Amino acid sequence: MLRIAVATSVLAVLAMAGGFTFEIGSPVAAQAPAAKTAAFAFRARGCSEPSKSQITAGAEGIVRGTRRSTVLNVAAMEKPGVYAVFQTWGDEGRWVIVLKGVCGPETAGAIVPIGPKGFIRESAKFFSRPATAAEVDASLKSLVEGGSK
Repeated sequence: MLRIAVATSVLAVLAMAGGFTFEIGSPVAAQAPAAKTAAFAFRARGCSEPSKSQITAGAEGIVRGTRRSTVLNVAAMEKPGVYAVFQTWGDEGRWVIVLKGVCGPETAGAIVPIGPKGFIRESAKFFSRPATAAEVDASLKSLVEGGSK
């Protein structure tokens, strides 16, 4: 009986070892008609109660040489832990989307660069904490200086 209890505890710890994080994908990945026109969709992984997670997003951009910031609405999809981000920032300039999530005592963060063809998956950065202002600035600077895909 003790072995079963220990094994169960070990499995629970291993399951949580991945921690709270985000996975981004195309709007189709949300498997929800409501996300069809989204800029991208994402899943909150590693949260024992995804419906209780708190997710926020913001867009940080450079438009005609001027820094811009805007708060974004994160749309929860029908399936718990699945969200969509719709483009409410302008078509001009270069933008990164900053995601922040809280699930109980855990936090997660991500920076998702946006190019003319949509989000740039390979340049996205994921954190086990909110992204710092310096990390957001560096991602935006890299996007502006490197052009976009």
